[in-house]
Amino acid sequence: MQIHYGFDELKDIDFMAYIPIILPFIAVGFLLVLIALIDLYRHRKTRKNVLVWTFIILLVNTIGPILYFVIGREDSERL
Repeated sequence: MQIHYGFDELKDIDFMAYIPIILPFIAVGFLLVLIALIDLYRHRKTRKNVLVWTFIILLVNTIGPILYFVIGREDSERL
């Protein structure tokens, strides 16, 4: 039994077989980022820290938009 696999074994893996599994996760993550950025810039007059939220949404891929929708949207309700 071989415990350690080298880089030579990577050529034997069929990565195209994993595309239907990975693609929905990539699409949902991209949609979350896109919707969060659209909402942020539509309401940028009432939002605080627009630049900070932009960096959080873009750099913290899936969790960033979720944090924006949970925490960041409260800024407009206070005004």
